Order: sequence, then structure tokens, then C-alpha cells
Amino acid sequence: MWGLLMESFLISLSTVAIAEMGDRTQLLALMLAARYRAPWSILAGVLLATFANHLLAAAIGVHLGRFLTPTRLDAVVGASMIGMALWTLKPDALDEDSPRADRASAFVATLIAFFIAEIGDKTQIATLALAAAYSNLLTVVAGTTAGMLLANVPVVFLGKAFAKRLPIKAIHYVASALFLALGALFIVRAIHHAT
Repeated sequence: MWGLLMESFLISLSTVAIAEMGDRTQLLALMLAARYRAPWSILAGVLLATFANHLLAAAIGVHLGRFLTPTRLDAVVGASMIGMALWTLKPDALDEDSPRADRASAFVATLIAFFIAEIGDKTQIATLALAAAYSNLLTVVAGTTAGMLLANVPVVFLGKAFAKRLPIKAIHYVASALFLALGALFIVRAIHHAT
């Protein structure tokens, strides 16, 4: 039991931390950090927005996971991880019409912007898939939220200087390879269940 909880937490954490590298929400964190220069308020907004968004996605994932056999569930999660690998190769850019709040506090601006930016984002979809696979809402949400913070804390505190020094293209290739490996792991588990 404890091993499965740790596995679901660590896979959730690493999946979202990797997916967040160069993602539009990470770029949003960079923009907010440059604009407001209030790192703790921004991180509090990231934490609450991510928690709420991923809790909703995980609840849907756990619900959907109840209707799938272990074989189908592992196959679906494996295919979604391979899809994430391909999606990771396409770097995100922050759109000009991203949510902004010039007059709002850094916390409120971050909370609203992050919640909206996470809708349909690859980290939200990964959360849904992981919750379906592990059927443990709290462990998956704790892992995905921690992964989001792990990826965004350096960006918020170090800002543009940090972002300019990262080899984003290389990070996308490594992240894609890791998602392929995770996808293959789940597909092998699906094949194992089927036999």
C-alpha cells in the first residue's frame, strides 16, 4: 500500500515537473515575477490555482478510472504519456491575450491567470490520466501540485536571468524521452495485465 502511494506521488510529481518545463504556465510565472516582483504572493497564487485545477482534473480522472479495467486503464495512460511526449516537443509561447490584471494584487492576478491557463494544459491532462491510473485523488494532486511548484519556484525567484540560461530545446527533448519511457512502462503493464 505504502509503495503504491509513494509511486503515485513520485510519478505525479516528476510527470508534472517535467511537463511544466517551458510550458505556457511557466512562462506566465516568469511574466508575473517580472511584473510584480512579489515572489511569495505569486507562489501562493500558483499553489492555490494549481491545487484547485488539479483537484478538479483528478476527481474526473478517478471517476473515469472506475469504469476501466486495469488493462485498458494502463493502455490509456500509456498512450496519453506517449501523446505528452509528442506534445512536449512543441514548445509553448505566452499568448498576448493571456489573462492579465494590472490593478490586482500579485496573488489575485496569479490565482486567476494560473487557474485559467491550466485549463486544458498538458499538466492538467496528465493529472487526469494519473488520477485515473492510480485512483488516489489526494496522492496524485499532492504530487502534481508539488511538481508544479518545483518547476516554478526557480523561475519566480530568479526570473529572466534563469530563463535565458536554460537550454529549453534540450529540456523538451529530455522531457519527451521521459514521457515516452513512462508511456512504454504503462503499455507494458497493460500487456502484462492482458496475459
